[in-house]
Amino acid sequence: MEPAINYCCTCAAPVSLRVPQGDSLPRHVCDVCGAIHYRNPRMVVGALPLWEDRILLCRRAIEPRHGYWTLPSGFMENQETIAEAAARETREEACADIELDDLYTMISVPHINQVHLVFRARLLKAEFAPGEESLEVALFDEASIPWDEIAFRTIAITLRHFFADRAAGRFGFHVEAIAPPR
Repeated sequence: MEPAINYCCTCAAPVSLRVPQGDSLPRHVCDVCGAIHYRNPRMVVGALPLWEDRILLCRRAIEPRHGYWTLPSGFMENQETIAEAAARETREEACADIELDDLYTMISVPHINQVHLVFRARLLKAEFAPGEESLEVALFDEASIPWDEIAFRTIAITLRHFFADRAAGRFGFHVEAIAPPR
């Protein structure tokens, strides 16, 4: 649960949680200037970078899931496209340059207000290194994926789709939602 918004970021006056006119959901509304403060899901954007038949994974140097493996990904910044975000995150976490292919997975994670988007991508060179948020970076073939050490369910789902699609000889676009862990 996110903390309540107490003050307006436009005029600093107190806000109230109420349903604004013309809306159907409670929002934080400024009691003075009327600004409506929306809270919408955050976009987590990444890439599934390939070199030959191997996938580039990063071991996380930060929480959550410190020490676990993930695809290079992170929160999208304002004023960037999802493609720019995927390329930036790959440079930041793996010091690698990629060429993006199609958007591959879109996984809604409503219990934490996130949507995860992953592109298939190709490493431009077999040159990579841990960025500030990574302990190490390595290439894995299908047999060596550290499944028990994958950081997030969305990454495991994306990897499973990739290997199934590759075995089938065709790649699709996968859209799904995941429920909270039990």
